[in-house]
Amino acid sequence: MANVHSLGNTLERMDGDKNRKDGQAKNKQCPYQKCNASQTTTNQPTNQTPSPQSPESYAEGSQPSSPSPDFGQHVLPCSDMSPQPGPTLRDHRHSLSGLGTANGAMSATSPVNAVVKASSTGTLSSAPPPFHAHNSKRENKLPTTVGDCVSNFPFSCSGPLVNNFVRSGSCSANAGKTANGGFDADLFASGHIFFPQSSPLLAASTPQNQAVYNWQATKTSVKERLTYLYNTDTMTDIQFKVGKPPAHQIISAHKFILSIGSAVFDALFNGRLATSDSIIEIPDVEPAAFSALLRFLYTDDVQIGPETVMTTLYTAKKYAVPALERACVEFLKRNLSSDNAFMLLTQARLFDEPQLAALCLETIDKNTSEALAADGFTDIDLDTLCVVLERDTLGIRECKLFSAVCRWAEAECLRQNLIPPTSENQRRVLSKALRLIRFPLMTVEEFAMGSAQSGILEDREVVELFLYFTVNPKPSISFLDVPRCCLTGKEQVVSRFCQIESRWGYSGTSDRIRFMVNRRIYVVGFGLYGSIHGPTEYSVNIQIIHMDSTKVMGSNDPTFQCDGTTSTFRVMFKEPVEILPNTSYIACATLKGPDSYYGSKGLRKVTHESVSSGKVTFQFTYAAGNNNGTSVEDGQIPEIIFYT
Repeated sequence: MANVHSLGNTLERMDGDKNRKDGQAKNKQCPYQKCNASQTTTNQPTNQTPSPQSPESYAEGSQPSSPSPDFGQHVLPCSDMSPQPGPTLRDHRHSLSGLGTANGAMSATSPVNAVVKASSTGTLSSAPPPFHAHNSKRENKLPTTVGDCVSNFPFSCSGPLVNNFVRSGSCSANAGKTANGGFDADLFASGHIFFPQSSPLLAASTPQNQAVYNWQATKTSVKERLTYLYNTDTMTDIQFKVGKPPAHQIISAHKFILSIGSAVFDALFNGRLATSDSIIEIPDVEPAAFSALLRFLYTDDVQIGPETVMTTLYTAKKYAVPALERACVEFLKRNLSSDNAFMLLTQARLFDEPQLAALCLETIDKNTSEALAADGFTDIDLDTLCVVLERDTLGIRECKLFSAVCRWAEAECLRQNLIPPTSENQRRVLSKALRLIRFPLMTVEEFAMGSAQSGILEDREVVELFLYFTVNPKPSISFLDVPRCCLTGKEQVVSRFCQIESRWGYSGTSDRIRFMVNRRIYVVGFGLYGSIHGPTEYSVNIQIIHMDSTKVMGSNDPTFQCDGTTSTFRVMFKEPVEILPNTSYIACATLKGPDSYYGSKGLRKVTHESVSSGKVTFQFTYAAGNNNGTSVEDGQIPEIIFYT
């Protein structure tokens, strides 16, 4: 046994002598480097154990090795570069409360020596908090070995430093490591260790979506840096559980960035009643809308679409981000149409957006028939319905408006489980809206064939309205009689031909006729001739053009079915077109289809007279240009449909 101890001591002395010789040889090659972690800066023997009072004392039970070198007397390794003196490093005895690393992965909870010591197993002495990878939300523990540290700090440099670091899990003192694997925090904090930006050697060991060391160097602007933080979970300190289960999502964020972008978040994190929760539940917000809000707070980028704009608007209002609110409203304005006007009107009223609501109402006024036919109309609430029915500017006949209101009442009965949707139930759900329908604007025929037989009106109301239509002076009634959109009385039609002929062909050229009236009217459509070959469908473009300015006053692209007879067939504009007195306009129709009938023996002047609205005089003249043959004497566009 004594021989074994003697042999061990001899080998240990030989190893120490070899290490000193290697160090002297390296110092001769590069006099500015003293980088061997096993070599000391004093004349103490290599096997001398530090005293228990020494700050370099080892943990109890660990095997002694060479003392920690004095970093104040060392310089950085020169690697393949030409020898040059390095900067003097701070004293290794300085304490440090925490280590700043990428993603905040390494930290110290109490002041320790600048050289962080490891246990005899090579693991760190304290367990740092976990961090999360973006999107996948995987919990990654702090690397506990030297190899793990390398993979989590993807720096690169050339020469023996990295090779020793990777192969053996240790490196020289100047590389910021102790002999037993600890990191020198002072060297990291002082910036005296150089880590180039990329390394093919370590690229494969870097986890996806994990923050890389020195990522800030590649981001040249604040927006780029914040975009990087938005796209990763780097340094996040709060999480949100967004949406309703089971479709909720966990989204990580940064309290500081949210607080400077939203007063609501500022109060949530920094107010007197600030939350201490690490995960905040937001069940009333869609994950896509919350992500759009975060993107805007981080990068000023607006990412919304037709499917997410309403939920994003709600989220922006909830968290008081007016700039994102305005962006959502502008998006809605650009995409407003008759098909979605009622749906957006309901949302605009709900979110208190008066400007958007006004635009929706204006669109409904101009395209009343199309808006009422859209699916969104039957989904509106009673208050929104009343707002629409109160308007004097709706461009629709009251009988058609009543039919649309009946459709809404049926849908509302189903929503309230009033099944079946009888006339009594419909009257019940209509409530105050029924009084806003202007039955006196209907003709007696329209009222008798529709509203009087609907069952929604009481017998007393039906009698009252019939008396209003038939007797003079007219009795007082409980329904409004103020005209809508200046359309009064019965729909009227003026015909300009005395005879019908065949045949009239089409090759893509418009049929046009010029006309003028003596009083203001509203043209709502044309009557056109149909096919001479039996039932056929035509596609047609109709326009009314102001003669002097060539401005298109109204236009539409409908289709119409004809039955092969000499009758005329109605094609209507989307909204009434106002025709001013003593002003020239051109009626234009471009048909696509087979040969049709046409009119002959045309009249230059036609006076139309009605009991309710008086006389309207039309004058027809030739429209200069290519008119497909249509003129005052013969051609297409035999009728103009109008209201006074």
